[in-house]
Amino acid sequence: MSAPPYLDGPALRELVPMATAVRVLEEALLAGLDPEDGPQRPVVEVPAGQLLLMPAAWGRFTGIKVAGVAPGNPARGLPRICGTYLLMDGETLVPLAVLDGAALTALRTPAVSALAVRHLAAEDAGHLTVFGTGPQAWGHVEALRAVRPLRRVSVVARDPARAEEFAARCAAAGLRADTLPATAPGTAPAAGYGAPPGTAPALADPGQAGLVACCTTSRTPLFDGRMIRDGVTVIAVGSHEPDAREIDDDLVARSTVVVEARRAALAEAGDLVIPIRNGTITSGHLAGNLADLVTGAVSPGPGPRVFKSVGMAWEDLVVAGAAYEAWLRARTTR
Repeated sequence: MSAPPYLDGPALRELVPMATAVRVLEEALLAGLDPEDGPQRPVVEVPAGQLLLMPAAWGRFTGIKVAGVAPGNPARGLPRICGTYLLMDGETLVPLAVLDGAALTALRTPAVSALAVRHLAAEDAGHLTVFGTGPQAWGHVEALRAVRPLRRVSVVARDPARAEEFAARCAAAGLRADTLPATAPGTAPAAGYGAPPGTAPALADPGQAGLVACCTTSRTPLFDGRMIRDGVTVIAVGSHEPDAREIDDDLVARSTVVVEARRAALAEAGDLVIPIRNGTITSGHLAGNLADLVTGAVSPGPGPRVFKSVGMAWEDLVVAGAAYEAWLRARTTR
């Protein structure tokens, strides 16, 4: 038995462009994949951060991702999330391919968000405010551009220089781009989003965009939810911990809220767990999961729309399987 191929980041993006990732995720849900069906992911605390173990099985494939979340890595010039994905044959469990786990995460998370946006957001939504400047922030620019006529991006980040660099990257991609302050006017930068827990951060202005993507490591809300107009779609992807959140009670209470899976969200999504704990909403406030949205069982209400994701193993499996099938096709046509 030959060694399985290793699909690194560039190979993965060539084999599965963003629009393809969105499509295969939607096809899996339409084919009956139930996002509620799957093991709860173990989260193991280690000195450097966390290890996430994410197994899944669907169709002809089984797979598992081992991901490391190391908060101190960016200061070392290393990615915050590292990992490896092992794709196996679903019937025999023979290894088929090994994939760069960080690259897989950077592809599938924005693709999942884009799938939600396709079914939640206004058809003409062309202005995005993105919080953050890391791989997920850029991935969301790419992904949302694949499903909506994105023309303008406003960038909010704690580091003004990084915000300007990110805006320049957007401009180089043919988008109008600008930056917004990470703190309210007249407040100290240290009080902005990402301030230590227990402080009272000055919240940023999300601007007038029809799409807002929250792609940060903040543990406290990024902006005052009352600033989000009816009809705006907010994507929150930054946290998978029940005590951390990027959006506040007010926004959640006013919104049609869709999640990847209810069970995962109620266990891991502080954006929802905290409002429930506060008595602002109940678990019944969740309009549905991603399968409900894609199959038409959920329709946006008159207020804002929120999609909260924590990252799930089935998403990795579907995209990894698509990458392997594309690799096989490319190999046979050489």
